[in-house]
Amino acid sequence: MLTQSSTRVLEPADLGAALAVLDSAPVENAFVAARVQIAGLDPWRLGGEMWGWYADGHLRSLCYSGANLVPICATPEAVRAFADRARRVGRRCSSIVGPAEPTARLWSLLEPSWGPARDVRAHQPLMIAEEPSATVPPDPLVRRVRKDEMDVIMPACVAMFTEEVGVSPMAGDGGLLYQARVAELVGAGRSFARIEDGKVVFKAEIGAATRHACQIQGVWVAPEHRGKGLSETGMAAVLQYALTDVAPVVSLYVNDYNTPARAAYRKVGFQEVGAFMSVLF
Repeated sequence: MLTQSSTRVLEPADLGAALAVLDSAPVENAFVAARVQIAGLDPWRLGGEMWGWYADGHLRSLCYSGANLVPICATPEAVRAFADRARRVGRRCSSIVGPAEPTARLWSLLEPSWGPARDVRAHQPLMIAEEPSATVPPDPLVRRVRKDEMDVIMPACVAMFTEEVGVSPMAGDGGLLYQARVAELVGAGRSFARIEDGKVVFKAEIGAATRHACQIQGVWVAPEHRGKGLSETGMAAVLQYALTDVAPVVSLYVNDYNTPARAAYRKVGFQEVGAFMSVLF
């Protein structure tokens, strides 16, 4: 056990302590907690390193360093330590994402050496729901996507990602990693869609799931069907699936400038409880 404030890369033997930190904020940490519960702390299986910050001999904060850089329960002192380590190893991530306050602090320290970013989304409301919608009926045509429907769901997933992130997920490796992730969610029964005449009208996924909380992502309505309330009834359906089959708390985060989406989620029953921040490279 370390006896002073310092950081190090965590090892498999640190799993219990790391999970205790993750479980202290189960909604905020659902994305990383889900990965750790499946893969442990082995960097090869986890897809990145988990950095730990110790104070008074105890693990207090974490930072996941993989395709994303994610500060977890990070105090100001921990953020400074994580920024120092990140500068030393250089940028290997495509984004920095996490709770708004520590993420903003981390980016302020890294921007001089890592900037400029392609996009900074400084305030992305974090919303949760713990009960099915009381006002919006679930769309009965929204269902789990079948494994034999990958060719149907993929164009919608690519369109959603490109619209949301600003770049195509098919760049670089031709979309192999992205297609594998979509297939993983379909295979796990966590991809949902309304499909009409072989085309996706509405879709969403439960991207991260732990026993405490899960996170809805990738919400998308085909452009020609927008403005018809399908995002509301579709989300009501996915929320019902999530609460019944996955976790007692369902979360999502949304860009603050996406006023229609925020209004739709509130109508379904989601409430804002905090904010995330994303820095995209």
